[in-house]
Amino acid sequence: MTDTLHFPPATGIGSLPGTDAREAAKAATGSFEDFPHLPELPARGPGADMIGRTAGLLVELYARVEPSGWRIGDRPGRDTRRARSWLGEDLDALEEFTQGHEGLLKVQAVGPWTLAASLELRNGEAALSDPGACRDLAASLAEGLRLHLDEVRRRVPGARLVLQLDEPSLTAVLRGQVRTASGYRTHRAVDRQIVEAALRDMIAVHDGGPVVIHSCAPDVPFALLRRAGAAGISFDFSLLTERDDEAIGEAVEGGTRLFAGVVPGTDGPLSDPAGSVMGVRTLWRRLGLRPGLLPEAVTVTPACGLAGASPGYARSAYAHCVRAARSLADNPE
Repeated sequence: MTDTLHFPPATGIGSLPGTDAREAAKAATGSFEDFPHLPELPARGPGADMIGRTAGLLVELYARVEPSGWRIGDRPGRDTRRARSWLGEDLDALEEFTQGHEGLLKVQAVGPWTLAASLELRNGEAALSDPGACRDLAASLAEGLRLHLDEVRRRVPGARLVLQLDEPSLTAVLRGQVRTASGYRTHRAVDRQIVEAALRDMIAVHDGGPVVIHSCAPDVPFALLRRAGAAGISFDFSLLTERDDEAIGEAVEGGTRLFAGVVPGTDGPLSDPAGSVMGVRTLWRRLGLRPGLLPEAVTVTPACGLAGASPGYARSAYAHCVRAARSLADNPE
């Protein structure tokens, strides 16, 4: 059960710079020995990007690249084959570097609402514009994720899988801020209950396994994600405001793990590890939470994926996450 699950203190988000699957797998598994993740390498091009990779997982739905972005089509084409080929390469590399691994292992995919906001229908509008298309897309994604998780289990049989759903567009979907193809209007906001129900169905695909929902956008809907059944919520810590305090306090007290993105996702000077988690300690004091609860409730991560970073910075950022998490555990006050 997810409520007794012990999440390790640090992990990555998903994407890394470069095009070498083995180098990326080595970085993700070597940096986070007790909580590695399957890397994503968008620099390889369409199909290795977040949307294209997840589109390649869909069952009986296919997508191809158009000048405006990814569009749903009738049959698998070159773009689908490329997406699946790169995922296979990444899984081969992960399998090589996780021989004998028996802890948690995280895999990432785009969630149903960001996918619906990003994939175009034949008319060029986002799937989000059509409730029926949203349902079909969610059903196809659910089946694709089920098969993907089975494949990872087969390759790394000792691992306990954590599924991360990337939902950076979720707040825009809820607020009616996703732009139409013309750019002059926005799509109507989707009812919160419909959003929550689709996420709950997607979380159920993992069959009782832990699901983390990640968004590096502002105003993450913490309460909605908890109601949908997320075991953890991953977010860019720098975007929090005091408006989020109550929802975060309730999440911690309800046993939801916080994946706090405190290490910047692009190149820049890194503060000392204790300085990186100072804001987390300050938040804890403000909420009146017990300091000893900090390492039990927080996993330290980069603020977002590291695709836009240099390879050297990405390695440093991963090492920094581990040191910052240790600082939090050693000195929670």
